[in-house]
Amino acid sequence: MDFMKAIGIAASGLRAQSGRMRVISENIANADSEPKSAAAEPYRRKVPTFSQRLDRELDASVVDLGRVRRDATPFRTKHDPGNPAADARGEVRLPNVNLLVETVDMREAQRSYEANLNMISTARRMISRTIDILKA
Repeated sequence: MDFMKAIGIAASGLRAQSGRMRVISENIANADSEPKSAAAEPYRRKVPTFSQRLDRELDASVVDLGRVRRDATPFRTKHDPGNPAADARGEVRLPNVNLLVETVDMREAQRSYEANLNMISTARRMISRTIDILKA
């Protein structure tokens, strides 16, 4: 097995999951934000995607963080007639971010990141042991 190829593939996974965690963190940070006025749109949840590409240098398929798209689910609303962002009915539109979903997504991204990191550590140990065997 080509250890450098394995490390390169796992490193692409690290970069992709790191980008995914950044997007999820932004969603969590904006979960309770309110628009400034009734005409303004609240924060819309972002959803990271992944893409696959051929890395010619590694001669392997690697993963990249793809396009970050906006979630089209409806906004949450709350009745707060005194809020400056309330519409004529007294409803305030809130971000379509569900903290439970974001927490689960973050946990999954962390575990994927850890799995890629473990792959790199294992490949490095195997390289080191191979060198030790060749020295003997």
